[in-house]
Amino acid sequence: MSGCGCTGRRSGASGSSRAKVQRVTPHDLRHPCASLAVSAGANVLVLSRMLGHKDAAETLNTYADSFDDDLDRVAVAMQEKYGAGACQNLVTVGDEIGMAA
Repeated sequence: MSGCGCTGRRSGASGSSRAKVQRVTPHDLRHPCASLAVSAGANVLVLSRMLGHKDAAETLNTYADSFDDDLDRVAVAMQEKYGAGACQNLVTVGDEIGMAA
């Protein structure tokens, strides 16, 4: 052992419980990972297989609504690729139904 005074034996509560830090498991990271992947434009069929879902619809229904600004990004990407006319009927986050010009 080093000179820290540790005996190498555990006694009492673990360090994470003494520090009042929530324990995180790999499964706890599943939802954030999948949500970020969908938002970043990952291939949903590949992501669905990775997660063990029966089909891509399950993946999209679970993770695709996580980020409000995704619709805005789609509109910008379409405008850049196809011009302003391609996006004129899209309602973006914050627009109210009936309030759009």
